[in-house]
Amino acid sequence: MIGIYGIGWISREEYGCILKETEESYNDSVFPKNKIFPFSYKYFGRLDHVSRLTCAAVALALKDAGIECSPERKHDAGIISTNASGSFEADMLYFKDYLDSGRTLSRGNLFIYTLPSSPSGEAAIYFGLQGPLLYIAGKNNSTVNALRTAAEMLLGKEASVMLAGASEADHAIYFVLKGECKTGEEVLCSYDDAVKVLEKDLSLKESVNEFQNLRKGIKVS
Repeated sequence: MIGIYGIGWISREEYGCILKETEESYNDSVFPKNKIFPFSYKYFGRLDHVSRLTCAAVALALKDAGIECSPERKHDAGIISTNASGSFEADMLYFKDYLDSGRTLSRGNLFIYTLPSSPSGEAAIYFGLQGPLLYIAGKNNSTVNALRTAAEMLLGKEASVMLAGASEADHAIYFVLKGECKTGEEVLCSYDDAVKVLEKDLSLKESVNEFQNLRKGIKVS
């Protein structure tokens, strides 16, 4: 049975892990990278905003699941991301820079984020994730589709662990899915229970509260 083994989330004011029952506030002007990331992130400063949120949420989800990953300690894990606007924000920044530069030259570090899969790609590079990497487009609660695709990949033995989640302009939430429970591992909730919560199409804070209730054993209707 596929289960959820960890959830990490971050908004512009708070971040946390569900299974470990942690929740911290921060000032949006000072990103708490030293508190979130398990090891030095040399190129964090060049990431766009959505990539920062994505990498942070993935870091928190892996921490919640007790999975240690790094470029030197690679893991057979894949990642699937989604959101409602693709790379629209990055596209606009790139085009504005193109116009400001006289339509002759624009910055490459802006161009790389005009692909909606770039944020999850940055997370895969930082954590050494070697499994499948996909971006799923969709406006209507596409997080459910991301989890469903991740579950299908686990059943197809395409990876031993899958991360799936959404990265919006002001928040990100990622889930760690596994198909087999090892001795001593704690499962946060079943895949079916997670889908039930996500199908309600709640705000980030409301979703976090629902998953916190599941963590406490409170049945979700």
